[in-house]
Amino acid sequence: MKPMLIAALACAAGALVLTTATETRAQNSISGFGKGNRRPGGEDKKEQYIPGAKQTEKVFPLDSTWTAVSINGKPFGGTDRPSFIIDKQYRARGYGGCNTFAATAFPLKEQHLAVGPLALTKKSCDKSLQATEQAYFVALRTAAQWDMVGSQLVLKSPNGELKFDRAL
Repeated sequence: MKPMLIAALACAAGALVLTTATETRAQNSISGFGKGNRRPGGEDKKEQYIPGAKQTEKVFPLDSTWTAVSINGKPFGGTDRPSFIIDKQYRARGYGGCNTFAATAFPLKEQHLAVGPLALTKKSCDKSLQATEQAYFVALRTAAQWDMVGSQLVLKSPNGELKFDRAL
């Protein structure tokens, strides 16, 4: 064969392969198969977490002060209710009703929360206030999940549920 004819045939074959691959990719995109939504067996594939991508997950309200409303459904009495704030450096600080505290606290994916050991002041308090404060600190320290329910922040732990209102 002549070299010119061979080059023309090779060019035509390459164009056919390229056209077929492009059409296959386009069909996969239209059907959703090429986007990673379905596997060849037909089962759904879980969404992959991509850092920086837009997520529908709730964002923990940093730099907001929260005042405790109740613990395990029992309301906090008086005007000196426990409170706390987590700033943008993930430092938590607050008041337990008698003593102040500081800790490191990290809001995590899927509305989880990790609170480090609490550094506390050691003021003398009335026994009933001390017991309530202790229950508050234990529930705060062991808080595993958080949620926004209406305008209230709810912290859930194995040791209780704390509800907070946003302070002014």
